[in-house]
Amino acid sequence: MKRLKKIIGYCLLLILLYAGYVVVTTGYFRTIENTFNGEVVKELPLEGAEDIMLVPGTSLALISASPRKKSLVEQEKLGGLFLMDLNSKDFSTTKLTTNLDIPFAPHGISMHQSDGFYTVMAVNHTLKGHSFEVFKLQDSVLTFERTITNPALVSPNDVVMLDENRFYFTNDHKYEDGLGRLLEDYGGLGLSNVMYFDGEKYTEVANGIGYANGINYDKERNLLFVASPRNFEVKVYSPNEDGTLNFFEDIDCATGVDNIEFDSEGNLLIGAHPNLLGFSSYADGKKEIAPSEIIKINYRGKGDYTIEMIYLNDGAEMSASTVAVPYQDIILTGNVMDEHFLVLKPNK
Repeated sequence: MKRLKKIIGYCLLLILLYAGYVVVTTGYFRTIENTFNGEVVKELPLEGAEDIMLVPGTSLALISASPRKKSLVEQEKLGGLFLMDLNSKDFSTTKLTTNLDIPFAPHGISMHQSDGFYTVMAVNHTLKGHSFEVFKLQDSVLTFERTITNPALVSPNDVVMLDENRFYFTNDHKYEDGLGRLLEDYGGLGLSNVMYFDGEKYTEVANGIGYANGINYDKERNLLFVASPRNFEVKVYSPNEDGTLNFFEDIDCATGVDNIEFDSEGNLLIGAHPNLLGFSSYADGKKEIAPSEIIKINYRGKGDYTIEMIYLNDGAEMSASTVAVPYQDIILTGNVMDEHFLVLKPNK
């Protein structure tokens, strides 16, 4: 009997320690004080604008949006890619995929500039499974080209194109459901990965990541940046010619980093979730709002960087920010499932 009590006691202690670990490592105790040195120029009712990209050399932004509060069936019908004219006073958007005749609930997006047009790739989650949808964007007209599927797309989150045929992408989970996924989400079990496609085959080039999320490539410095929101860090890699990666270092960000974009000076701008438990409750419909954060990383080299918090909000203004895209003196910021798409103008 005494032995049974000891076993039960040890089990309870382990449960308490585990719960404490989860609470501490997900930002639960962080104080969220609304902070932004600037103004909200525009708020748009664009639901679930999870990823945004500037169209190189233009004043246009491409937005991936899906109404994630709704069922996947509805997301497949209502999700799409939108084009925003950043020089217009009202920042109006046009849905480019209105006539698309495939189920489409987009997630991460990437773009490659070719001679006279752009190739666009979008992560797609449907009832049939995961895929990449490839489009041609020319003169503000988006044309569907093909679907890419492969067993390597376990749980794709984001993608970055190197050219029309080669790309990296993240799988944010190893397990679709069950205990494995629970341990990945809450236990911080690093099982997700980065995959590389060379035009013919898929290769795992990085693994052991806690929820591999946003991914972006800096061609000038030959550095690949991967967001790990569960570990509050950005992982830095140096790609080889064959696509394999050399691990460089982890950037401790103290927040749940999501999509990664660059400004004109090469700084990283990242939408983030400062309280992952709060975000999880919001995503499950248990809370009405979740905190949002935008950070800027001035990355000068290994071990040499500074992090600046640009925007922090308790979620009343915008919940669950995922992306921040700079354009001239404004920042476009979207989110997982909120209807509040914000155009911010920081003070100089």
